[in-house]
Amino acid sequence: MIYLKTIYTCFPGGKHKVLTMSYDDGKLADRKLISIFNKYGIRGTFHINSGLFSDPERIQKDEMVKLYEGHEVACHTLTHPTIERCPLPLVARQVLDDRRELEGVMGYPVRGLSYPNGSYSKEIKDLLPALGIEYSRVVGSTDAFGMPKDYYEWQSTCHHNHNLMKNAESFAELFKTQYLYMMYVWGHSYEFDRDNNWDMMEEFCKFIGGREDTWYATNIEIVDYMDAAKRLQYSVYDTFVHNPSAISVWIEVAGKKYEVPAGKTIKFE
Repeated sequence: MIYLKTIYTCFPGGKHKVLTMSYDDGKLADRKLISIFNKYGIRGTFHINSGLFSDPERIQKDEMVKLYEGHEVACHTLTHPTIERCPLPLVARQVLDDRRELEGVMGYPVRGLSYPNGSYSKEIKDLLPALGIEYSRVVGSTDAFGMPKDYYEWQSTCHHNHNLMKNAESFAELFKTQYLYMMYVWGHSYEFDRDNNWDMMEEFCKFIGGREDTWYATNIEIVDYMDAAKRLQYSVYDTFVHNPSAISVWIEVAGKKYEVPAGKTIKFE
């Protein structure tokens, strides 16, 4: 009788939960939001319209590298049009020109997007891989903690004004390690000034930060990690595994956790 080991993908460190944050438009309130994130070890993605740098209410180029260090800068299109109504070649320019400008500032490939005004179509989704975009977030809330089925239609758990602490408490209580759980929060930093509820975000980050079972990641780190996990090469009789990727991947084999380092082959006990 052939005995098959149960093998599960884990997040870095052998964890089974991930928290990620996603904020749009690059307004000045990003400064305060990032200070709160950094205080509690929370990490996120900030979607920027690089064609609107002339707006004095937005973060300027010379501040971006230092401000967003440890987080991800991603696209939000050049000028924030409702792209489902735009000709497809114009949508391509909106994304590519935004990528080019942001990459020139940040010094790394910009590969993420959030749809401006939540506007998108199947044709736009199909276009994005050719534009170097590897995921895009939609608007709305699911109140759920599953991994995305479609990274080009990435749904969040909640906007920060929608059941934030209720979802955080539910997320913290999840304990079944046979599943991967993700909590994804989105919004706009200027909304905290408008709604006078910065204390809510401080409370959330203090509550959810620093947990041993949770990985704190940017959007693109999740995409890259799950891609690397899918590329692991297992032996027929589940006795060893090779990692051809450039980042370590964690797995659980018959209840024991293993780190599979980049470019290495390991044997299971």
